[in-house]
Amino acid sequence: MGIYGSKPRKQARVLMLGLDGSGKTTLLYKLKYNESVVTVPTVGFNVEMLETDRSSPGLTVWDVGGQRKMRLHWKHFYVDTAGVVFVVDGSNQKRLEEARKELHRVLRNESLRGVPLVVLTNKQDLHGALSSEALCLSLDLRRVCEGRAWFIQPCSATTGMGLEEGFRRMVYLMKTPLKQTQEDIKVKMKAKGFSIKALLCGCYR
Repeated sequence: MGIYGSKPRKQARVLMLGLDGSGKTTLLYKLKYNESVVTVPTVGFNVEMLETDRSSPGLTVWDVGGQRKMRLHWKHFYVDTAGVVFVVDGSNQKRLEEARKELHRVLRNESLRGVPLVVLTNKQDLHGALSSEALCLSLDLRRVCEGRAWFIQPCSATTGMGLEEGFRRMVYLMKTPLKQTQEDIKVKMKAKGFSIKALLCGCYR
């Protein structure tokens, strides 16, 4: 996504959250440096800048630790956030309910009202990983994201699959009015052959 392009005119703050072990830091380094980095659980936060084309803001991505104790401090990072990326381990069904509760708690915060959301369903390269449609339903995204522009993107921090697409989608959602994003995504998904059921459940809203 133009990572090595010219310096953007301005920066937009993107907050990247998710449970510990979901792969946030690994996918961020894969996206920025195209390297598979062995990471340890993030204590505190990491900050990386991603460049886009000159017509779009650059992204300052705040990767905040996802351990239970650290989640209590997520709210201190919400101010001035232009977009939220929530990373879910699509291969770990045992923690889906925990991820759902944390995501809903984040989105209920008044500081994030109307802020666009991209859910990255990570670890799609692993056997048994749930599809985006299944995760959309498990996370109850249609209900919790009412009145908010959002998208769900399958990805793999190991292979890099879907990472650029996910962050490009975030740039698009930040720049485009809510009604237009809903109609545009529905048209594109129908053209790609996704089922009407998937569209109605809100997976690509």
